[in-house]
Amino acid sequence: MTTQVYKYSQPFELESGYTFPELEIGFHTYGRLNKNRDNVVWVCHALTANSDVLDWWKGLFGGKDYFNTDDYFIVCANVLGSAYGTTSPLSINPTTGQPYYLSFPNISIRDMVKAHQLLAKHLNIDSVEVLIGGSLGGAQAMEWTIMDADFIKNVILIATNARQSAWGVAFNESQRLAITADRTFYAGTPDGGAKGLKAARSIALLSYRGYKTYHISQQEDNDSITDNFRAASYQCYQGDKLVNRFNAYSYWHLSKSMDSHNVGRNRNGVEKALGLIKARTLVIGIKSDLLFPIEEQQYLFRHIPKSSFAEFDSFYGHDGFLIETEALTNIITSFLKTDVKGKIIQLQQIA
Repeated sequence: MTTQVYKYSQPFELESGYTFPELEIGFHTYGRLNKNRDNVVWVCHALTANSDVLDWWKGLFGGKDYFNTDDYFIVCANVLGSAYGTTSPLSINPTTGQPYYLSFPNISIRDMVKAHQLLAKHLNIDSVEVLIGGSLGGAQAMEWTIMDADFIKNVILIATNARQSAWGVAFNESQRLAITADRTFYAGTPDGGAKGLKAARSIALLSYRGYKTYHISQQEDNDSITDNFRAASYQCYQGDKLVNRFNAYSYWHLSKSMDSHNVGRNRNGVEKALGLIKARTLVIGIKSDLLFPIEEQQYLFRHIPKSSFAEFDSFYGHDGFLIETEALTNIITSFLKTDVKGKIIQLQQIA
């Protein structure tokens, strides 16, 4: 399905004070808005995803999945700074006539949400019935429920946190160091920093998965091997995959956006900010998540009013939020079809 692009021809001011003279937002929609206008499901995507949610979240979104196109009007917008249709470091700076590259301004999570709000208005959406996101997508969903509390009816926050942790910043900085060690990052070309991006992806994978994942899926079964290990090949393969579909400038800037995440900024602290959320909230954590440990989702559950909590384990660690769609469907069904606010949702056994 082709990415649609909304062109906003007015100035767009960022939280930093920088102003884009105009803005483009890439997005996908599926299904139709019903007569009561109460079937909108808005998806906020993670770091390197795009707006084609039916492609990357199969099993949860699709023709026969829980969020299907017969029952719901599904919207997903590409975030500011990303590589899939929204204004980004590879966009042309109208002042210079050249791509922004490293002159692209810092983008906060709140800036991303502000762009989502523009698109929602353009699509004549009066309210969002279900807002859902994992990881960076969860940060966007959380901010939106605070910035416009009455607009969101139900929000589902998966494998995310209220503010970026020092652990998360350290992982992101390590990836940026890898990117900036590649001298071509400063060359001002669309493929600049490609080798650095490959190395950064390799670092990121270690936080998305874990020891058990690699031990089972990449362990050698030949005791005589001394080089060319399966795990090494896997890291290179995954790095090349990202380089072929993304760019180092978007990755560098979006990692900065993740680090800026803090719902308590200019709101008298995190707990007071979370207390502003009015939507029925489902917080989901993954027990094996190294990047966003389960304690961070438990914290959200304790401090968000009208919230419910569920957790599950996954062989895939943090990436489980994209892969364990049966478990997610089970939990989300329990949440949306019953009044479970303030409760812990037990994951039922899946046959």
